[in-house]
Amino acid sequence: MSTQNTQLPPDGNHNSHDAIPESERGFSELRRKVRESELLSASLVRLLRDLHFNGKLTVVVQNGQILKSGYEEGYFRRRGDLDF
Repeated sequence: MSTQNTQLPPDGNHNSHDAIPESERGFSELRRKVRESELLSASLVRLLRDLHFNGKLTVVVQNGQILKSGYEEGYFRRRGDLDF
C-alpha cells in the first residue's frame, strides 16, 4: 500500500467539483440538458412523435415555477426547415 503526499486546497476540499457553488452546478446541468435536448419527459417526446407534431413549444419560467406554456403548430413551413 503506497502512501501519497497530497495537499488539500485552502478550503480543505478534496474535489475541485466541491469548490463550485451549488447554483453554478445547477445552471451547468440546465445548460447541458438544453444542449442535449433533454428538457421533455420521455412520455411527452413519445406523444409528440406519435402526433408527428411540427411546431414550437414555449415554456415561461419565473423563480423556478412555470408561469405559462404553449405551442404553435406549423412552425416549420418549408421542407428545408426540418433538416438538421
